[in-house]
Amino acid sequence: MHSGRRRRRLVVDETTAYVWSVRHRHSRTGPCQEVLSLSRDGTTTRLLFPGGEGRFVPDGFLPSGCVAMGDASLNLHEPGVVRGFVDEAARRGLLGRSADLDGWELFPAVAAARAGDG
Repeated sequence: MHSGRRRRRLVVDETTAYVWSVRHRHSRTGPCQEVLSLSRDGTTTRLLFPGGEGRFVPDGFLPSGCVAMGDASLNLHEPGVVRGFVDEAARRGLLGRSADLDGWELFPAVAAARAGDG
């Protein structure tokens, strides 16, 4: 059995590498959420995907790492999806500092880019 908390390496260019992992977090006061953690140079940026109205996370019906909104779904265990989030977060200047960010704000851009790849 494999651990969903396994840390993997993503090389963006020859000098930039991120270590990333995906996990599912439960809450007693709010919805469950998927968490994509991106670490580089001593900083960790966490993209949070809480479940809610029209926003779906694994809850027994979706597979591990899957987040969905509307007709689009992304698997956070896929390196290409993670690269999409890294690229979009970097484009918006969100990386380079430790922070918890709303992953749903980046989701439409990443989903559209991934749909264009197909």
